[in-house]
Amino acid sequence: MSELETYRNREANLALAGKLKVAVWAVTGLVLFLVGLMRQVKIGLPEGVSLHLLPPFHALLNSGAAASLILALLCIKKGRVALHQRWIYAAMGCSLLFLLSYVTYHFTTPETIYGDLDGNGELSETERVEAGPMRVAYLSILLSHIALAALSLPFILLSFVYGFTNQAARHRRLAARVFPVWLYVAVTGPVVYLMLRPYY
Repeated sequence: MSELETYRNREANLALAGKLKVAVWAVTGLVLFLVGLMRQVKIGLPEGVSLHLLPPFHALLNSGAAASLILALLCIKKGRVALHQRWIYAAMGCSLLFLLSYVTYHFTTPETIYGDLDGNGELSETERVEAGPMRVAYLSILLSHIALAALSLPFILLSFVYGFTNQAARHRRLAARVFPVWLYVAVTGPVVYLMLRPYY
């Protein structure tokens, strides 16, 4: 019996799945609350302390998540379930670390605005004209990145729960839908950083 067939024949742990589903919605609610709050609340850092190294770190974590997802897909297509699981754990780890770091950064650091050449936190008409259509492109990518990240979060977690609790058919169906969205979010993270980098 192949590794994939062995996995599919395992008994589903529905009791654990039920508890984890509750956790999925609790975590989703908390994350969305914090992301909404971080734009309104700023926590001052001690003088001389800066978190300016976090944006490139975020891009690195998103790149790691994207690479892990691609490797996970390649492994499962070859029926290598254990290796697929390891790469999914790596993708989840990168995404979790990104989320914690991202929220920390935005709670403590003023937002960087695309086109803000003088770094004063405001976009003058001259700066807006200078940014031109690239600002529209940047905002389109950023907004799709944020919206899809928020919408996909509970389904990424549910897909993980189904896989973790041996519900192979449900995992496969949901993963087929959520995988491309998660990959898009992971890939566009570094793209957003690279586009915004001249204004940090």
